[in-house]
Amino acid sequence: MIATYSFADRWKLALKSRHFRIQFIVSLVVLATIAFLIPYFFLYIQQRNGIVLNDPLLKLLHPVDVSSVTFTVIYGALLLSIIHLSFSPERLLLMIEAYCILTFLRVICIALVPLNNPEGLIVLRDPFVNRIGYEGNVITKDLFFSGHVSTIFLLYLIVVSRMLKIILLLAMILIASLILIQHVHYTIDILAAPIFSWVAVRITKFIFKPDEISFETMN
Repeated sequence: MIATYSFADRWKLALKSRHFRIQFIVSLVVLATIAFLIPYFFLYIQQRNGIVLNDPLLKLLHPVDVSSVTFTVIYGALLLSIIHLSFSPERLLLMIEAYCILTFLRVICIALVPLNNPEGLIVLRDPFVNRIGYEGNVITKDLFFSGHVSTIFLLYLIVVSRMLKIILLLAMILIASLILIQHVHYTIDILAAPIFSWVAVRITKFIFKPDEISFETMN
């Protein structure tokens, strides 16, 4: 049974699989490459002119700065998920691969759908990313689709703990609400995000066949 293995045993068994080792290393390299290149893409789209959508929901919401609450929820959900997934090497690998594909899909969508900021935007202040990744530049035009909402839903699809799934689902709903309150995204950006998360996971499973390197098969 999988429950009889310790944290160290799971990783030892996973790393015995050449398939797993190659995928894990390549995925980390791709993830690092994305982290290096994505700021340049966002700086480019920030200079681009787009359209302003007519969003009836945003017109009903008075914009309020809730950045601190938003990122407390986001980073709390990420931390819980990473801790949980670290006990399951194959699930952690699936998450990294799916996140890379999700980011690729998001880059394509942002490139193809040039949007300007929603009216009444209050800049979402990330305590880490804006300072480290963008040299102090504020990015506001990375709109369709929401990266924060799609990432949390991606984690929801991948984790196996029922309790954590509930927490992530509630976190996603709260984050989506807070982002709309702050007028950071259009409603369509939020509604589309879970769809792309689902697509990213399906593509990942189809391409990389994680079942072939599932923990139960590592002997």
